[in-house]
Amino acid sequence: MQFILDGIQKGIHLTATLDPQVMVIVKLSLFVSALATAIAVVIAVPLGSLIAIKKFSGKKLAIALINTGMGLPPVVVGLVVTLFLSRYGPLGFLHWLYTPIGMVLAQVIIATPIITGLSMAAVQSVEQKFFLQIIALGATTRQALWIVLKEIRLSVLAAVIAGFGSIISEVGAVMMVGGNIKGQTRVLTTAVVLETHMGNIDIAIALSLILLTMSFIVNLTLTFIQQRKAR
Repeated sequence: MQFILDGIQKGIHLTATLDPQVMVIVKLSLFVSALATAIAVVIAVPLGSLIAIKKFSGKKLAIALINTGMGLPPVVVGLVVTLFLSRYGPLGFLHWLYTPIGMVLAQVIIATPIITGLSMAAVQSVEQKFFLQIIALGATTRQALWIVLKEIRLSVLAAVIAGFGSIISEVGAVMMVGGNIKGQTRVLTTAVVLETHMGNIDIAIALSLILLTMSFIVNLTLTFIQQRKAR
């Protein structure tokens, strides 16, 4: 029990003193996950919205693929991205393996289906008559879709929160693609795994507390924005 208390105290100390090594890890964690979430939102929200309102052959298959992607194992994503970015892979010329950009790519693949699926469900929850009414008033499909998204912006923001939450705590893919290199690709989740394997339980607990606190603050901010708009 004492080592748990020591870990908590160490976590508070490392955070309060802004330990340089910890801050490097925290900044990289935020950069990778925030950038990946932003890219995923740009791709997923329009994609999910279009699939929801458009009628096309293979729509059920597309929805099934998205739903499957929402439960995609991160280690599988890590393996696929590693193979593609490896020296002899199709994207090896980019030299993204064991770099933060490669980690961002892996996290985008994880977050995109989640945000797409939740955005699609949110748009489908809107009465079709509402969408058709906007079209009848002279709006283009893009304008009508934008109005619908503004109406369900709280649900879309919830999708963003879910997408961010799925990758900020992810470890398998980023470790495989990033390599957990100190000062370059080591993020909080991979640092926790490393310290635990090395037997530095107190440091692992400290880093875990920082990860939880950081995740809580980001999600609290997004939730505050969501509830403020709801009021």
